[in-house]
Amino acid sequence: MGIYGALSSAVTGLRAQAHSLENISGNIANSQTTGYKRIETDFLDLIPDAPVSRQVPGAVLAQSRSTNDVQGDIKTVTNETFVALNGNGFFVVEPTVGQSDGQPVFAGTNFYTRRGDFEIDKAGRLVNGAGYYLKGLDVDPGTGNVSGSVPKIIEISNAFLEARPTTTINYGANLPQLPKTANYKPTEPGSELLRVDLQGRDIMGEHEDEFINSSIYGGATTIYAENGAPADLQFRWAKADGDTWNLYYLTKSEAADDQAAWKWVDQDFSFGSNGVMENPTTDTTNLNTVNINGVAIANVSLSHGAQGLSQFADVNGAVSVSTLSQNGYGAGEFVAVAIDDSGRVVASYSNGERIDVAQVVTAQFNAVNKLKRLDGGIFSGTSESGEAILDISGSGIIGAALEASNTDISDEFTKLIVTQQAYAASTRIVSTADEMLQESLSMVR
Repeated sequence: MGIYGALSSAVTGLRAQAHSLENISGNIANSQTTGYKRIETDFLDLIPDAPVSRQVPGAVLAQSRSTNDVQGDIKTVTNETFVALNGNGFFVVEPTVGQSDGQPVFAGTNFYTRRGDFEIDKAGRLVNGAGYYLKGLDVDPGTGNVSGSVPKIIEISNAFLEARPTTTINYGANLPQLPKTANYKPTEPGSELLRVDLQGRDIMGEHEDEFINSSIYGGATTIYAENGAPADLQFRWAKADGDTWNLYYLTKSEAADDQAAWKWVDQDFSFGSNGVMENPTTDTTNLNTVNINGVAIANVSLSHGAQGLSQFADVNGAVSVSTLSQNGYGAGEFVAVAIDDSGRVVASYSNGERIDVAQVVTAQFNAVNKLKRLDGGIFSGTSESGEAILDISGSGIIGAALEASNTDISDEFTKLIVTQQAYAASTRIVSTADEMLQESLSMVR
């Protein structure tokens, strides 16, 4: 190669170190950029063809190497729509391509990012700081199951949540073997029992006081009509004989003498000597049309299961309620949205309900470092990276968190020093080659 070859190699060295410096400067500049993946520099030696005994190192070529598979630190934040990924994968996002009638237009193209600083915009869409919109799959609010298979822009409606009428009441309790009612007297056997003429029928207003004194409180909950109207459901248990009970609920708070105050559920509950329920043999008891102080709620099922009710001895003589819940709610106003650790986008309402509205979709690639980088911490798939492998399991998603840049400032400064010295050394080669050329030229004078 000679002097000109050495000069040419030195120039490629200068060019390679300049490329490395450019990568280092970009990494340092983005050390605080959310989800940023640093770029390393690899050097490739170029060996000119020659016999083994005449081979020389030759020139150098600088290449960029991605670190998309290297995770940055995860930090917690207070914003509940911010989200991070612990492990491999990317959020699926999409940019706008324009506007029509004041609304953003999307092209339906998937891009990928680790930047999870998503916030809700005026239209209810989740967009990150780089202007890319989060994509996912709808969730059926009734079943909680994901519907569909093609990710789309997640949109959260700020409309009122429609009321849901109560259809099922889950109830579990232990009834004492000896109920200590107001009428109970230890010296009078049977004083804890409900009068025979009141058993198995609705309790009218004229007998309400006697009923209250002969029964025990069985718990209370709020249930809802179809229009969202609430009604306070109160249960009372009255023992009819040794092992049989009647269940009642309050139907009218201020009933006249000839009006029903407490409604019998039209079902006897009996228990064996071991305290296990023998009747009914079904898991549910229908309450038919429930009407509480004028609020009508149809088709209510009391779900107690085969072992949800029992009759074990209790020194307090009171009902011990273990389960009392229902599936209805009143209408609610949209309050906020959050992304939980399973990747579910959850809308909160003023009635206390939290409804899953979407499932965040993530994507993985076989050759993750072959993705093409774009502005804003965005990547696009390439023929070398392979097709995206979509995941709806929510694995690795952390709500109220962000992934920091994977740039290590101290490491970048160390590489900066090495690059500066290598660049300076290459300039010395150019100077030396120039001096040698000058000496060669002076020989002919």
